[in-house]
Amino acid sequence: MKAITIYQPWASLIAVGKKKYETRSWQTNYYGQIAIHAGKMSLDKVLSKLFPRFEGVTAKEMDFFGAVRDCLGDDFDDDDALPYGAVIATAELVDCWRIVYNPGLDVNRAKSIPIGGELNVPYHHPRFGDIIVPTNEEMLFGDWTPGRYAWEFVNMKLLPEPIPARGQQGLWEWSA
Repeated sequence: MKAITIYQPWASLIAVGKKKYETRSWQTNYYGQIAIHAGKMSLDKVLSKLFPRFEGVTAKEMDFFGAVRDCLGDDFDDDDALPYGAVIATAELVDCWRIVYNPGLDVNRAKSIPIGGELNVPYHHPRFGDIIVPTNEEMLFGDWTPGRYAWEFVNMKLLPEPIPARGQQGLWEWSA
């Protein structure tokens, strides 16, 4: 089975179904069953890269931490509360959306949608013109910069116990 390594707390947000899209700088042509692997990097290191400390806590940080606490509980930032270095869930990867400004073919509707995703398919494809619009929570949990990609997961299954595994960059093969 293909697997993808995702840092915490995003791996757990996906595993519990609170994050439906994983945003990446690269697209994939793989669709099907996929294992969600929680990377080994500690939450402190990940968050210090994402939110460098200058002066106090920013509004973006407060929104992010508030949304994560709502989804994972108050102790999500305790290193023992989340699994690391393990496969924690399986899902089905069903689509890879290209993130764009003002998505869609309907110009009037597109004007009211600042950011969204379009399927990266030729114009003659039956789903050409399909769009997604991320929720505010999805916007907090991903990098929705136009030019990136949003991988869509469905049928999430949280494993009863995390299965230790060594992760890798990109998609990789995992056998339970």
